[in-house]
Amino acid sequence: AAHVIAVTDNLVQYPLSPRISIPQYLVDQVVVVGSIGDPAKIATGAARITRSPVDLRIAQDSFRLMKAAGIVEPGFSFQMGVGGASLAAAVYLEEYMSDKQITGSFGLGGVGGYMASMHDKGMFRTVFDVQSFDAAVTKSMISNPSHIEIDASWYANPFNAGALVNNLDCVILAALEVDTDFNVNVLTGNDGVLRGASGGHQDTAAGAKLSIIVCPSFRGGVPSVKDRVTTITTPGETVDAIVTERGICVNPRRAELLESALKAKLPVTEITELKKEVEKLTGVPEPIEFDYDKLLAAVEYRDGTLIDGVYAAK
Repeated sequence: AAHVIAVTDNLVQYPLSPRISIPQYLVDQVVVVGSIGDPAKIATGAARITRSPVDLRIAQDSFRLMKAAGIVEPGFSFQMGVGGASLAAAVYLEEYMSDKQITGSFGLGGVGGYMASMHDKGMFRTVFDVQSFDAAVTKSMISNPSHIEIDASWYANPFNAGALVNNLDCVILAALEVDTDFNVNVLTGNDGVLRGASGGHQDTAAGAKLSIIVCPSFRGGVPSVKDRVTTITTPGETVDAIVTERGICVNPRRAELLESALKAKLPVTEITELKKEVEKLTGVPEPIEFDYDKLLAAVEYRDGTLIDGVYAAK
């Protein structure tokens, strides 16, 4: 960043020790506030595991696709989300790894309590942590030398010699919507308004050997599969499969993955057929009207290329 401000409620005597995450030469100002939040109110990873039948179906099929692809082997690497179907898939994965006595090489992320727990149980030899999502992670990082803090450049920088995302075997990522070209939107909602941030979505999809996108086939009566997503966040050429509760759509670029999924008798469907099936239930939503004279944000790909824009909805 051109300018860095650190916000803290815990200013200590110089120098900070024993851990310095961001060195002084990268920080322009420090702002002290009364409180930056209550860690006790941050949910633990276990508490966030979904009970939704839709999410659990998606999670189970995502794990089955991982198995069919031959990814879950000793020494494999994995990144998951911290909620919904993505996190639930890790529950199925852990059960399988425990049963088969499989130890993975490393977990990566944005790390939540569940990944820290899997590491503590010996499911992965190492965890590389670029961002901690709940209070349970703090204790793990302090007490466990193989829970390693990393910066975002080591995590995902496409211009350095060894970004960790390029060593990933599998990543499971969520989506707000997808389209028939497998493009993914995680930025704008059904109303065209900004809802979230992309984080490492693009980076892990590009780097992992198997990138799985999970989303329900519709939300609130609005289909999740479109002819074109409202905002392209992650280009379809880096997406290997989209898993919904109504079936698994495999990118035609991944013929070998499609063959493996069919051989495993997974519920594979064409993405255009899935779109038609859902629209029979929900109807086709009216397109969002935008004021294209009002550009609110530019969407960059991980190398800085402009791939889309966020415009003001009318």
